[in-house]
Amino acid sequence: MSMKLIHAQLRAELRAGAGMLMPGAGNALAARFIERAGFRSLMVSGAAVANSYLGMPDIGLVSVTELAQHVAAVREAVSLPILADADTGFGNALNTRRTVQLLERAGANAIMLEDQTYPKRCGHFDGKGVVPTQEMVSKIKAAVDAREDDGLMILARTDARAVEGFEAALDRARAYQAAGADFLFVEAPLTREELLAIPREVPGIHMCNMVIGGKTPLLPREELASAGYAAICYANAALQASMLAMERVLGHLHQHGSIEGAEDQLMMFAERQQVLDGAGFKALEQRYA
Repeated sequence: MSMKLIHAQLRAELRAGAGMLMPGAGNALAARFIERAGFRSLMVSGAAVANSYLGMPDIGLVSVTELAQHVAAVREAVSLPILADADTGFGNALNTRRTVQLLERAGANAIMLEDQTYPKRCGHFDGKGVVPTQEMVSKIKAAVDAREDDGLMILARTDARAVEGFEAALDRARAYQAAGADFLFVEAPLTREELLAIPREVPGIHMCNMVIGGKTPLLPREELASAGYAAICYANAALQASMLAMERVLGHLHQHGSIEGAEDQLMMFAERQQVLDGAGFKALEQRYA
């Protein structure tokens, strides 16, 4: 499928009230599992890339070129629409322009930009800072101008709830929408009432993020869709599941000296090759032998 068609598919599905579930991936392997499970889109999560690639927290340590390489690997592995988490654009408006160009070429169908100061940190960490509204507006305008294909969507995220308060975060969302953002994400609302009010107070296309153990209450898909959310992101559910599984299996191996008794916690060899499209690659080998 061409990128133009994938762009169009994502735009068609991101409509107010759709409640499309969007898991996050930190690498191409996680992306394969997301597609295999039947989801219709995914996010390349900056936190998941930092955690799985660097083994470090989400505090702005991943570079733009490292992120682009991950997006390209995910694009090669799956045909789903990809939302790429571009953090702050990795600098000012000019840096943001180059970031959008790199990620579009890598295969992103939407790009998320946030208004934190650089280096950023996880949206559910304390101690965040945000840039002035006008600085973020300039970045959004630069991102919109940088697109080679107008079908590429720009998602504007604000972290102002933790710094300036809820009403200020809504005002920023309105300003970013007016600057040309295709859809919006108000990060880390603290209560159910705040979370449900966002699409009502700022009509448009909205995404929310369900962070297990984070600051935002976890609400069911039906309630979030009824409130008007177009997308419901679980940016790190796959990552957190894999971390727990690794800890349990490796702990069992260390304690018992073998995997015996923990076999049901591992994917078997044949299943693993199926997930990785082993048969497809074998067919290619035979084709070119």
